[in-house]
Amino acid sequence: MRLLWRLYLSFFVSTLVALAGTAWYAEHSLRLFNEDQLAGDLLVRARILEQELAAYPPGTPPETIDRHCREFGRLTETRVTVILPDGTPLADSDHDTATMDNHGHRPEVLEALAGHVGRSVRFSDTMRRNLMYLAIPVRRDHAIAAVVRTALPLTAIEWSLDAVYRQIVLGGLMAAALFAIVAMYLSKRISRPIEDMRRVAERLALGDLGARMVVPRGRELGALARTLNQMAAQLGDRLGTIERQSNEQKAVFSSMSEGVLAVDGEARILHLNDAAARLLELSPAQARGKSIQETVRNLDLQRLIADTLAAGKPVETEITVYGAEERFLQVNGAALTDADGKKLGALVVLNDVTRLKRLETVRRDFVANVSHELKTPITALKGCVETLQEGAYRNADEAARFLGMMGRQVDRLGAIVEDLLSLSRLEHDAEHNRIPLEPGSVGEVLRRATQAFAKAAAVKRIVIVLQCPADLVARINAALLEQAVGNLVDNAIKYGTEGTQVTVSGAATETGIAIQVGDQGVGIEKRHLPRIFERFYRVDQARSRALGGTGLGLAIVKHIVLAHRGTVAVESTPGQGSTFTIRIPRQ
Repeated sequence: MRLLWRLYLSFFVSTLVALAGTAWYAEHSLRLFNEDQLAGDLLVRARILEQELAAYPPGTPPETIDRHCREFGRLTETRVTVILPDGTPLADSDHDTATMDNHGHRPEVLEALAGHVGRSVRFSDTMRRNLMYLAIPVRRDHAIAAVVRTALPLTAIEWSLDAVYRQIVLGGLMAAALFAIVAMYLSKRISRPIEDMRRVAERLALGDLGARMVVPRGRELGALARTLNQMAAQLGDRLGTIERQSNEQKAVFSSMSEGVLAVDGEARILHLNDAAARLLELSPAQARGKSIQETVRNLDLQRLIADTLAAGKPVETEITVYGAEERFLQVNGAALTDADGKKLGALVVLNDVTRLKRLETVRRDFVANVSHELKTPITALKGCVETLQEGAYRNADEAARFLGMMGRQVDRLGAIVEDLLSLSRLEHDAEHNRIPLEPGSVGEVLRRATQAFAKAAAVKRIVIVLQCPADLVARINAALLEQAVGNLVDNAIKYGTEGTQVTVSGAATETGIAIQVGDQGVGIEKRHLPRIFERFYRVDQARSRALGGTGLGLAIVKHIVLAHRGTVAVESTPGQGSTFTIRIPRQ
């Protein structure tokens, strides 16, 4: 339906509704007013008859009262009825009481018997027309002796209301006809410029950004037309800017060495650049619009995208892609949002770390080989030192001092070799999924880890507080997790202040479990936090070596946690202490 007719019908129907409402209200008010006037007349007549009947002594024959009622009804042109308290008609001005029904159930009689003025309007079966009845109680000796009821037909009221109705309807039709003309004029005046705006908007939607409309008269529509023209100009500028940015973005994505993959909320591919297509061996044109499950047969990548879409926060992992050649990819997933922060899907960046992985493998093999080669001579050297310490040199004091130094260095080399071997085993087993994970009690692991360092804590008067629910269970490798927590507890005691507290806690989270080890020690400066999990990285080298650390403890913790497919993080404030958090997923 055209806008013109919509406006016209809206105006016209609104007018008809308003006129109908006004007519109904006028009729209702007039009817109530006339009925109230008639009720007043009936009440006056009933009061007069009540006073006249009160003059009759008790025991007056009903015939006398009946004659009085007929005379009163004739003089006042009113139907009068006298009713006993049991509802039996005693006298009536128009009918023989012997033929009349019991009136005790009539609403006006019930009201009068209750001591009030009763009033009702209904159709009279006797007189075959609508009557208004009004009844009042007649009291004698503080008791209701009878009820006097007066009644008049509503014919006069209905005649007068019919005349008023005709005048209202006639006036309403004249007003409706006049307003129909006015409504048509107003509708045309409003709809014409709006139709022009619609046509201009359609041209803009079809790509004709040069479409403009003539500014009509009138403040509101003129302002709207000017705004539309301004919007068209701005739209042209913005579309040009968007097109330039799109071309620049495509050029940037195409030239990136990292693969970029964007998916929507249903894991359907929205975009992938040439690098991502090459790494995943896909055709960009054929992959767009299809789900990641259809196009990429890699469970780890599918799981990462699902986790990113579910969590809405950055996710990082490494995956292996088996195609023409085996590739190792570092994958970073993050939520894809628009300018308003609305979630659109996920963005995945793929870095080819195959070469780095191969170098890492060579490095691990080298470290493992060197460690094995060093272990035998170190053991032999330690035996020699023990022999020398028994007094083989002439100067026993000097010999003991130097030999003691050699023994400590040998012990340190042994510890380094052991840690290097642990790291190598961890990396190798984790890479080949050889680390078994079974459901186990996290609380029991934490208890064993803290008990192992109870004596070292007692020496520094440090209290170890363990907080973990007894029923906390997760898929873990109990021995490795105990080693990781033990390393953290050992560090907390070494770097903790005497007389303080070390807190070890375990708790369930939405995605798995969280283990925290917190101390009240010296803390770590912010600039060191990103690197403390690197091998041999030391915040304070002199202090670390003096405390007997190898520089590999936190690296071992990190790799144990990675073997559990979890994460480890640290929060620290210099002078207040550090808190290490291990998070292990439920599955």
